[in-house]
Amino acid sequence: MQVFVTGGTGTIGSAVVAELLDAGHDVVGLARTERSVQALTAAGAQVVRGGIADLDVLRKGAAAVDGVINLAFDHGSETSDAAALDRSIAEEAAALETLGQALVGSGRPIVTVSGTPWVPGRASTEEDPLPMEGPVAGRARSVTALLALADQGVRTSAVRIPRTAHADGQGGFAGLLTDQARRTGVAGYPGDGAQRWPAVHARDAAVLFRLALEKAPAGTAWHAVADEADAVRDIAAVIGRRLGLPVRAVPTEDFGPFGPIFAMDQPSSSAHTRAALGWEPTHPSLLQDLELLEP
Repeated sequence: MQVFVTGGTGTIGSAVVAELLDAGHDVVGLARTERSVQALTAAGAQVVRGGIADLDVLRKGAAAVDGVINLAFDHGSETSDAAALDRSIAEEAAALETLGQALVGSGRPIVTVSGTPWVPGRASTEEDPLPMEGPVAGRARSVTALLALADQGVRTSAVRIPRTAHADGQGGFAGLLTDQARRTGVAGYPGDGAQRWPAVHARDAAVLFRLALEKAPAGTAWHAVADEADAVRDIAAVIGRRLGLPVRAVPTEDFGPFGPIFAMDQPSSSAHTRAALGWEPTHPSLLQDLELLEP
């Protein structure tokens, strides 16, 4: 299968590209910068020049292949301000609409990235809807609209990624905690730290993206959850120990627009995904991976 991949040089994207190529698929990667061109070429992928905002490029790219995996998002906005985050969400929405419409009536697959939802009092499951309120509600609306194209002859699916997708001790919300610790000299966490986050290794997530591309039914959502519930204070404790920094609670506001989400208890399950698609994580857990952090 020839697969058009956006966001193919990030933590998850580079793992997805490698997984697809190893499985015998051909990859056409979207590349905005020369650095991305070099990374994709070195991995063995073909390259289309353009960014996620270049809708004509996206339309042509999706129309020319057997399937699409969308991973592109401006994650830099998550650590800046609410207005920047809103712009990134709007950009992603336009891209998803364009990619989906290019496949209407074709029966071809498109797999997009999403996030695991949070449900008060229990671990979320694949059957739970995405939250339509909060700072990232726009992303939920975009993914929901894409999945609805199952009724128009598109084999749509979404892989829901936990708040931390990691590799070599880096990535996701835990990576943001690490960056904050390096900047401030404190391995901080919001609230009392008892709130739980799910996590997955990027290479395990990549396997699930491939499985969804190959065989997920139309209109379905899947959970790339390896660690169901790591307490945030346990994550911060490893970060503090590895960096030689004190560990303590800090104000939620210190974490910017994502502070309220950092403070939420949001465990998640992947039981259905494992049973239905045969997905089984094999790479290190988040707490194991954080042991690779350099002081």
